[in-house]
Amino acid sequence: MSHLLKNLETPADLKDFSLNELKSLAKELREKIIDTVSDTGGHLASSLGVVEVTIALHYVLNSPQDKIIWDVGHQAYAHKLLTGRRDTFNSLRQLNGISGFPKRNESPHDCFGVGHSSTSISAALGMAIARDSKKLNNKVVAVIGDGSLTAGMAFEALNHAGHLDRNMIIILNDNEMSISPNVGALSSFLSRKMTSRLFVRFKHETEIFLNSVPRFGKDLVQLAKRTEDSFKAFVTPGMLFGAFGIEYVGPIDGHQIDELIETLKNVSRLEGPTLIHVVTRKGKGYAPAEENPSLFHGVGPFDKQSGKVKPSKEKTCSYTTIFGDYLCQLAEKDKRIVAITAAMSAGTGLLPFGDRFPERFFDVGIAEQHAVTTAAGMACEDLRPVVAIYSTFLQRAYDNVLHDVCLQNLPVTFALDRGGLVGADGPTHHGVFDLSYLRHIPNITVAVPRDEIELKRAMLTASNSEGPFAYRYPRGNALGLLDSGDVAPFTIGKGEKLRDGADATLICLGTFAETAMKAAQLLAKQGINLAVVDARFLKPLDTELLTTEAKRTGKLITLEENILAGGFGSAVMELLEQHQLYPRIMRLGLPDQFIEQGSQEELLKIHQLDTDSIVKRITKFLAQ
Repeated sequence: MSHLLKNLETPADLKDFSLNELKSLAKELREKIIDTVSDTGGHLASSLGVVEVTIALHYVLNSPQDKIIWDVGHQAYAHKLLTGRRDTFNSLRQLNGISGFPKRNESPHDCFGVGHSSTSISAALGMAIARDSKKLNNKVVAVIGDGSLTAGMAFEALNHAGHLDRNMIIILNDNEMSISPNVGALSSFLSRKMTSRLFVRFKHETEIFLNSVPRFGKDLVQLAKRTEDSFKAFVTPGMLFGAFGIEYVGPIDGHQIDELIETLKNVSRLEGPTLIHVVTRKGKGYAPAEENPSLFHGVGPFDKQSGKVKPSKEKTCSYTTIFGDYLCQLAEKDKRIVAITAAMSAGTGLLPFGDRFPERFFDVGIAEQHAVTTAAGMACEDLRPVVAIYSTFLQRAYDNVLHDVCLQNLPVTFALDRGGLVGADGPTHHGVFDLSYLRHIPNITVAVPRDEIELKRAMLTASNSEGPFAYRYPRGNALGLLDSGDVAPFTIGKGEKLRDGADATLICLGTFAETAMKAAQLLAKQGINLAVVDARFLKPLDTELLTTEAKRTGKLITLEENILAGGFGSAVMELLEQHQLYPRIMRLGLPDQFIEQGSQEELLKIHQLDTDSIVKRITKFLAQ
């Protein structure tokens, strides 16, 4: 690390840097980000793409008095390095380390915590309203990517911002759009000049003069404005934002610090909401990430010299891969099956489906609500849509699941990837609420398969269902079980007893079945004979099996990778209460809190859900 980054203590120090020093600093920031992410994994390509934008923001603004709101937040690594977290940056995404996303309790410079997309403009508008109510004059800036603008929430915020006409800046980070070099250069020049202090003053004084002209003054002002808007629309893609009542500036080269600084300074003096369109390159400064930005969007540890991702120690396929491959097999037999994802084609394992059935594959962008209701429309017309969305992102479409799918009892399947703890992405990404937020909705069937064969059985069962069906599977690799290729559908609402025992019954759900069996084997060495039941379904529960076990042993332990509040254990207790059965019960699951970041193994141990901890807790429970 050279002296620039090493000696930079606060973003205010940037104001003393020369332009050449700022350019050198950009190189240092990229080196530090690449060095760290190659060890820890993380969101590399997006963070490398906004280094110059980040420098310019902190050079012009005065954070934390001025507010910078990052959308999603996976591009905020340079921001963290410039705001006092240089020395702790090596702990990125590690247990007790700094978050991979902006986090309010981590730094005053992180003014809004994020992890999901398309929230920045809404949050920035809220801060601008609060600023004005307190009669302050600080700046408020939202940084949003072009992908995040595919979500309806972003457009709702744009519409409201234009209506309220509050002073705020929106930076549209465009790393996908192709712009002709000549048009882009002309537009960049015009945008900087048309926002300069001299031009703005000239425009204002000209408007005053024209308004003073008798009879025709107001008509001349309107003609001038239409001429300016038409000219800007001719050389820029800003007509859309103008329709919202938002001043458009750009496109600007997002890697030219001097242009960025000049534009930000000019725009900071404008009244009302302004959008600056900056064009950046994902992975900028690191050839492997520039060549394959999708791979380096969210990447595990890699060799920084070659750019090769370090191979996993696991020898088996991931649940995501198994889901994607088997869905293709089901779709070959059933032409009604279509697949829908919300900008997560690769993450949900649907790339093979898209290649084989392009006319039956729909990536709707970052628009989970739209994905679910579109699926409902398809189901109304006899298709069998499979909506593949991470558990943590399906939360955003809760009302659509309830109102548009379940209320109408439509045959829409929800494939919930990343169910349970996901590790280093932390509290915004753990899928530990889905069992609670799905099970109380009428009409839906919820299966939680314990292994890859059971996942296929759940998928086959769902494809034959005439109502809403969800199955949930975890992040990570499957067990590597031998698979003949032929699987049978489930009988809905029927669990399976995996092990007999007289002292108590451990009722588990999902991939915790393997942990439950290991715990039972260890307890057997202590002379404790534990039965193990795989409930298989969260909804409906296997009433006969569970009530029989409650009467037989009189002691039940439930085990789930979900928060305890309203989860699987709660469902079991409610079932038993309905049948006036009151055995001794201990519920094992996650506490009523947001779970921190860390590896899955670390988090399971912290929350006493690893095998050894479960054995100790059951031993204590039975001894009472």
